[in-house]
Amino acid sequence: MSRPHRSRTGVDPVLRARARRRALQALYAWQISGGNAQQVIAQFAHEQAHEIADLAYFEELVQGVLGERAGLDAALAPHLDRTVEEVDAIERAVLRLAAYELLHRLDVPYRVVLNEAIEIAKRFGSEHGHTYVNGVLDRASTQWRAAEVQASRGR
Repeated sequence: MSRPHRSRTGVDPVLRARARRRALQALYAWQISGGNAQQVIAQFAHEQAHEIADLAYFEELVQGVLGERAGLDAALAPHLDRTVEEVDAIERAVLRLAAYELLHRLDVPYRVVLNEAIEIAKRFGSEHGHTYVNGVLDRASTQWRAAEVQASRGR
């Protein structure tokens, strides 16, 4: 039996990617129907467990985004060309999720956050939604993770 792939941090990137996808779906559902974090997590946790994903990370993402929503929206606002509420619901959920990781999960490299957000937006969002997400997060990460971005770009 083969061992799961682990990143340098000991995290299985496939399980994390699945957790992000499920977190996006949970956040989207919350945006549409409301409720609290525990209700949203309970609704999706059963399916999450069957998908063999990182359940703890899924729960952290959902609780983190819902708990920090006002701050995330305020941090995103300068990088948007419209209000947060005017952004398409899927792209809004992707942006909130990625903003949470960029601002609160410094152990996750910014490039991983951006790549995952773009892939999720391609999969679930509108036809060109991923380009919008990419532009917003590229601008935001340049500010929020300036040292990491500059180091990766060889400056």
